[in-house]
Amino acid sequence: MSISTRLENIGRLLKDKGHKLTVQREAVVRVLLENENGHLSAEDVFMIQKETFPEIGLATIYRTLELLNELNIVEKMIFADGVARFNLRSEGHAHMHHHLICASCGKLKEIKDDWLSELENRLAREYGFIVTDHRLDFMGYFQACNGHDCSRTSKAVS
Repeated sequence: MSISTRLENIGRLLKDKGHKLTVQREAVVRVLLENENGHLSAEDVFMIQKETFPEIGLATIYRTLELLNELNIVEKMIFADGVARFNLRSEGHAHMHHHLICASCGKLKEIKDDWLSELENRLAREYGFIVTDHRLDFMGYFQACNGHDCSRTSKAVS
């Protein structure tokens, strides 16, 4: 799906929830769309968009990301470094994707499959609890970290 189509869809979601897709919001969403695998912080979004829209301040970006998070358009994630990072929710997926995170270098790999649907069904059956969302992060070590910035000095023994 093209970026412009996804922007239109997000604009409709905002409108349906009583908000407008302002120029500032569109700029933030466009950065997220163009960097979908980036897990960007507000500062990252600010640095990327300032070339195009230097008048948009960091506070506006924070407010926009928080609004998009409240409306379930983006997911706010805080990893081990303590920095809030944002990802657009995938259209057609009921839940946020999961992550494998290297505890040494911070390398992150996304898992798009929803492995928890059977557990959700069981929670509904046994406890009458309806899961509306979930997120699963696995911390550990990749056997072969080929990242350029890996700070690990020794490989895990298998």
